[in-house]
Amino acid sequence: MPASRRWVSSPSSNTSNYVGIGQKQPPFPGGFPSNHSLNGTPEFAYGMTDWWELGLYLPFAVQDRQFLSDGFKLRTLFVSPNADKRNLFYGINFEFSYETPKFAQTRFGMEIRPIIGVRNADYEFIVNPIVDIGFGRYGEADFAPAARVARRLKDDLYVGLEYYADFGKIGAFSPLAEQQHTLFAVTDFKLGEFDVNFGVGYGLTPGSDRLVVKTIIGYAFPVSGAKGTASERASANGGINPLAHLSARGTPF
Repeated sequence: MPASRRWVSSPSSNTSNYVGIGQKQPPFPGGFPSNHSLNGTPEFAYGMTDWWELGLYLPFAVQDRQFLSDGFKLRTLFVSPNADKRNLFYGINFEFSYETPKFAQTRFGMEIRPIIGVRNADYEFIVNPIVDIGFGRYGEADFAPAARVARRLKDDLYVGLEYYADFGKIGAFSPLAEQQHTLFAVTDFKLGEFDVNFGVGYGLTPGSDRLVVKTIIGYAFPVSGAKGTASERASANGGINPLAHLSARGTPF
């Protein structure tokens, strides 16, 4: 291993959400209706330096005892070095995806996720003004922002709110009733060596899933010379949008 390469850590996580009350009609012909579905996203990531991380997602869904793969996603994250120790931190995450016909009308896509965050000893606020791009005949660029505000109660214990939205095509937003706007009450805590994020979300518009329960469980595999933890980078990234799999690239909701 070259001496100049600074390996940080090897984190992994699994994001799961269950849509208790969701959309009963598919977002496009032949698409996947979200009602009563369990959605998972195992992620494997490697911290190349204290400001650069690579990752692989393997999203899937289970509904009516049927397992459905949503292809795979590759990401590269650039963030402020030692972001967990900064009052102001920022970065950008690029995600390249291959999706299956049940989940999107375009096979290839890209997400651009800017990261802007501020924190002090008691509070943190993170904004992700996300642009979600689909390539091909039905491709378009959607605006799908996310935000988080949380209060620290004690070491490794936070409570807060997370907001996820999809306004639709940039330059021609969908009508409000067809947009996704979901607000989650969340808590973050440690369970042994695992970092846990748990939340319950409520859809604010008819185009949103009405009730969603989400869980993110993260673990950082020890690596020689490691600095930081998976939870530190997850905090900087603002978390994975648990509704991202519902984005119907190419058609409004």
